[in-house]
Amino acid sequence: MKQTASVQITPPNIKTAVFKIVGTAPLVIHRFSAKAKNGMLDKMKEGSVANKGKKRAPLDTEAAFNSARYVATAGWDGFNVASIRCGLISACRLAGFKMTLAKMSVFVEADGRDATEPEFGLIRIYGKPRKTEMVARVETGQAYVTIRPSYDEWSAKVRIRFDADQFKIEDITNLLARVGEQVGIGEGRPDSKNSAGMGWGTFRIENEKAG
Repeated sequence: MKQTASVQITPPNIKTAVFKIVGTAPLVIHRFSAKAKNGMLDKMKEGSVANKGKKRAPLDTEAAFNSARYVATAGWDGFNVASIRCGLISACRLAGFKMTLAKMSVFVEADGRDATEPEFGLIRIYGKPRKTEMVARVETGQAYVTIRPSYDEWSAKVRIRFDADQFKIEDITNLLARVGEQVGIGEGRPDSKNSAGMGWGTFRIENEKAG
């Protein structure tokens, strides 16, 4: 007689925790500007001979500064909500937890949507942006000046939804603390893919609230 196995799948056990995070270093944002994207698209449309012999337009530093910011429909500055989730998943490497499981177990809620690209959810930054002009180098080694907003004193409220069958509230707290101390968010963070970071984008947890 053929035996059949019985599989019982429990419903998702999703909890929410709210944290206030406070920056321990400047938060530097470098959004890929719409002007740069449009320029790339124009080159693709024109073909391989595009822009040959054309002079580069003068740099408008104020426009470059504003285009590097994320501004919500309500007018406040923010950062991409995905940066916290990606940080949580990345920090799992430090705790020996499978990143593939974390992708299905931790989620971050946005405070609002970007005004020009609403597909981007944003977490509100409580702090004022300062225009910075920094020297960087492209892959060829050529130096150029980047214009970026820096939030020297900043804080944010982060709402994390998590699978309580995978994580306890203490796990989420400690994971976010590792993001703040060891991973970071934004440009120049410790866990930067392109460098060892500049010491930017780190934070500490001020309080927590579970629900």
